[in-house]
Amino acid sequence: MDRRQQKTRTAIFQAFNRLLERKHFNSITVQEILDEANIGRSTFYSHFETKDALLKEMCTDIFNHVFSHELSAETSHDFSLSDHGLQEKITHLLYHLKDNRGNVLGVLSGESGELFMRYFKEYLITMFEQYPDSIREDVPKEFALNHLVGSLAEAVRWWIGTRMNMPPEELSVHYLRLIGYSI
Repeated sequence: MDRRQQKTRTAIFQAFNRLLERKHFNSITVQEILDEANIGRSTFYSHFETKDALLKEMCTDIFNHVFSHELSAETSHDFSLSDHGLQEKITHLLYHLKDNRGNVLGVLSGESGELFMRYFKEYLITMFEQYPDSIREDVPKEFALNHLVGSLAEAVRWWIGTRMNMPPEELSVHYLRLIGYSI
């Protein structure tokens, strides 16, 4: 992707994020995204087939960073020097969700919430597979992964519903204790 295309893509993401801060995903139209980004319809569709595709790409960009193997120092947190254990990985994830709470709240509204959670769970499966000691060996692996992913996704949904009042470190510790993971 050349710089001009990247600049347009960034403008679309920023416009979409600004709209998500004010409106629910379901009520945002492609035309509003076009107006906010100051681009034409054909430009939008040369980057994304639908508004749902835009949402998926936005989630992919967020999750690729959050679930990357290399954690760098950031404004709200720094796990760059940690051992990158499961607790740190979950806490890092929670910080990113909190830092992007405007977007996350907008996306979780209505039908887009199910799309977001589906993408989120796909990344969580990959994350848990990187920590084999988190997966019980006395039950089928797929069953264990489903339980770990489902319970963390619902813990995150609950946390968002409480306006993220609990610090990310505390939520990750409670979750890991609940699933019997030694901290």
